[in-house]
Amino acid sequence: MRVAILTSQSQWFVPYAKDLQAKIPDAKLYFDAKEMLESFDVVFILSYHKILEKHFLKRHKHNIVIHASALPKGKGWSPLFWQVLEGKKEIIFSLFQASGGVDSGEIYLQKTLHLSGVELYEELREKQAAMCREMALEFLEMYPNIKGVMQEGESSFYAKRSKEDSKLDITKSIESQFNLLRIVSNEEFPAFFYKDGKKFILKIYKEDSANQGGG
Repeated sequence: MRVAILTSQSQWFVPYAKDLQAKIPDAKLYFDAKEMLESFDVVFILSYHKILEKHFLKRHKHNIVIHASALPKGKGWSPLFWQVLEGKKEIIFSLFQASGGVDSGEIYLQKTLHLSGVELYEELREKQAAMCREMALEFLEMYPNIKGVMQEGESSFYAKRSKEDSKLDITKSIESQFNLLRIVSNEEFPAFFYKDGKKFILKIYKEDSANQGGG
């Protein structure tokens, strides 16, 4: 079985993609779909945000995406973070076949990620990556004796998040905005607020991780 992993070079998932590659015999890792001139039985498309042409999808038997929502609900961008913001502690991940539509292909696997409610950005990413790895390997174990089911029900969509979505409201309590603090990245899109026309940046750490970092 010929297996490839496709992710974007600049994405958070790159080290996890390399880890997944190491667990799949002879798997190849790519950072640009245009470099994939061969045909594969399975291509895992994980945290890859460029548009894939139809001829690319047709070249491979299975183009597999893992999305952190109970499809068809929660299509679109950053579904894990949006659901954490909503206060959810059980996040259903869907492993499905990429198709011409947005997150609309047949579903092969669904698994639930259980959260404690106090994980911060890095922990959420680690748990997300672990779930993706687990589901990808399970798919390969079951392949080719695995059947997909068509998505049923009403679709919903999450919008793309921006750095402005990390803005805090200083008139509200920390408690009421804690889930927002959980999904900010201290380096890429930190929490911030405005006071008297000045912008202030906040970074959040758990006590143990702050001590490890010398803080």
